[in-house]
Amino acid sequence: MSTLHVLSHSPFTDSRLGSCLRVLGSEDAILLCGDATYALTAATSAHQALDSRAGQLKLYVLDEDAKARNLTLPGWVINVDYPGFVALSVQYDKVNTWL
Repeated sequence: MSTLHVLSHSPFTDSRLGSCLRVLGSEDAILLCGDATYALTAATSAHQALDSRAGQLKLYVLDEDAKARNLTLPGWVINVDYPGFVALSVQYDKVNTWL
């Protein structure tokens, strides 16, 4: 059963990203939105944790939030708009929002 994990909190203020990466299944994906997009800030431990899984991780980022934070996305990260977010929510069996 596939799960879309939605993260919206900064990876620098708590451990949600690390916890999510530990429970991530092979069919799962992560969507970063809000302050969670800061995980893609170059030269940070959060970015390194994601980048180390680049070949096996399906990582999406909400385009509007990445642009608002002036982030440059790695080539393997897929940016989506709000309709894309909805499409992902339907594509996966479950959606887990890390509140």
